[in-house]
Amino acid sequence: MESKATKLRSVLLSVALAAAALVPGVGNPASAETGVQLDATQIVTDLGAGWNLGNQLEANSNGYPSETAWGLPTVTQALIDKVKAAGFKSIRIPVSYLRNIGPGPDYTINAAWLNRIQQVVDYAYNRGLYVLVNMHGDGYKTVTGSWLICDAGGQSDIKAKYQKVWQQVANRFRGYDQRLILESMNEEFDGQYGTPTQPCYSNINAYNQIFVDTVRRTGGSNSSRWLLVPGWNTNIDYTAGNYGFVVPTDQYRSTSIPASEKRLMISVHYYSPWDFAGEESGTITQWGRGATNPAKKSTWGQEDYLDAQLKAMHDKFGVQGYPVVVGEYGAIDKSAFDSANNRYRADFARAIVSTAKKYGAATVYWDNGANGQYGFGLFDRRTYAVTHQGIIDAIMSGLRS
Repeated sequence: MESKATKLRSVLLSVALAAAALVPGVGNPASAETGVQLDATQIVTDLGAGWNLGNQLEANSNGYPSETAWGLPTVTQALIDKVKAAGFKSIRIPVSYLRNIGPGPDYTINAAWLNRIQQVVDYAYNRGLYVLVNMHGDGYKTVTGSWLICDAGGQSDIKAKYQKVWQQVANRFRGYDQRLILESMNEEFDGQYGTPTQPCYSNINAYNQIFVDTVRRTGGSNSSRWLLVPGWNTNIDYTAGNYGFVVPTDQYRSTSIPASEKRLMISVHYYSPWDFAGEESGTITQWGRGATNPAKKSTWGQEDYLDAQLKAMHDKFGVQGYPVVVGEYGAIDKSAFDSANNRYRADFARAIVSTAKKYGAATVYWDNGANGQYGFGLFDRRTYAVTHQGIIDAIMSGLRS
């Protein structure tokens, strides 16, 4: 997330196409749905513990996506295998397109970039993992080459571009089964951390609707796969509250889906309290009822707040059959200031996962590949070593609670 400093910190075409050929329906897209269809309870259970491949396919240099632009190495099959071995069942892959999108009216995505996205997806998908693919950095004003700006002029052109990009991505993955989930966008808002504004929120709703309609119309498994949509800045209050979020209609979905079931999920993120989870300072290093030093614990955002937040999402969306996905959560490493900090980071992760389970939501830990001070990393992306087994254990225990 470009607006959070701690989170910011080509493969040959023949190789990519060879990998793609291993996936049913990619070289010759399926004309019908494939794979088992899962209802709301089943999809959340199957997603299990999730992990973000952060700061890689959304990284960029001067507006051109590059997975090594922010100092991390090329993503490998070995890394994904390590993540799976640690117990994670799903992987979210943030993706930026930016200046790899050509001019209108076709807005063609650079072929090598789309092939590389598919190859990284296949690293996880071909190992039996669930994969969530989003559009990540294209909506941040602070990112060079961004264009999905909800309060910009020329919305008709923006929407046309957005539709064409998702059409291409959806066509590329239309033969993949229900273990692939597409997510419309990431933390879309006007860049100001305040009450949602209009017409910005109405444009976000319009983007979500375009996304759902476009993906569904490409057919194949896309007509029934689960799709993930966020509200304003993936903020729980501004999504569950009366601030303007509208769940997209799903009029083009497959008639094979039972009328009583949904195929849309609602995306939110959880970094509360920010002074513990994300603020680059050594002041607040402890969290939860186990905190031993009141001066190092935030005055808000503890277990009761977490419970109320996820209950609000359940009461607004879960009861209607729309699963909630906490697509990002975690807390930065402040152990340089407090040797006990990693214990509280683990407590925080465990509480989020267990509370989400209580309310029927899935969770995906934010890993930005950075280890040491202010990092979110759980793995060393060069050696593939686990760097925070305690946090991983806490995530897994949260699912068992």
